[in-house]
Amino acid sequence: MKTTTFSTALMLAVALTFAVAPSRAQSAGAVAKVNGKEIPQSRADFVVKANAAQGQPDTPDLRNRVREVLIRNELLAQEATKKGLDKTQEFITQIELNRQEALVNAYIQDFVKNSPVSEEAIKAEYDRAKGQAGDMEYKARHILVKDEAEAKAIIAQLKKGGNFEKIAAQKSQDPGSKDKGGDLDWAPGGRYVPAFSDALKKLKKGQTTDTPVQTQFGWHVIRLDDERAMKFPSIEEVKPQIQQGLQRQAIEKLIADLRAKAKVE
Repeated sequence: MKTTTFSTALMLAVALTFAVAPSRAQSAGAVAKVNGKEIPQSRADFVVKANAAQGQPDTPDLRNRVREVLIRNELLAQEATKKGLDKTQEFITQIELNRQEALVNAYIQDFVKNSPVSEEAIKAEYDRAKGQAGDMEYKARHILVKDEAEAKAIIAQLKKGGNFEKIAAQKSQDPGSKDKGGDLDWAPGGRYVPAFSDALKKLKKGQTTDTPVQTQFGWHVIRLDDERAMKFPSIEEVKPQIQQGLQRQAIEKLIADLRAKAKVE
């Protein structure tokens, strides 16, 4: 999870473009002193830690670059204060928003730390996903239109020798597949909505649905191009993704519970 505030993220981005020679901090608790004002070491440590959380190793070079950015920011902040920009309503509002964002991030981090996803929950989610995916995966094409009559006319056209790919490119309402001749690539049946999945599983290789299939998206004409046994990844391969997904669900539930209890006018 990304937990840096806007100002910290800006420092991180700028830090990657500067390299400076090492220099000695003014005191044990400071990384530098600018016009008599010390920049605390804790500030540099925070930025380095935020980088480390995103995969950047803690190295002397990184710390030198972070130090330079902190110095630059302190110089600019001092000049802004001299001009009274810290007293403007816009600045005060930004500070309030940044403070609120930092508190939100701290709260979510604390929640995740104290509510870890159990191995049992990960295993249960893995088994659910594996069961939903089924034993087979399918390579299908479809043509999506708005009404049944048009779908029936397309089926009639196909039976007379019409080219599925060309018709899909011309008439399909699915922007993700129409330019590929309706190609949906390989996918387990469980990825599709039930009506689509059920119709697809009844087809034989090379066969097209005889009647239109209705879903919440519209009316489909479906063709099964190929099928093969499903190769589901091991639990160790997908464990991090499952863990992150369950964490997101827990956070969303937490927010929903707080909202339900809150008095919002």
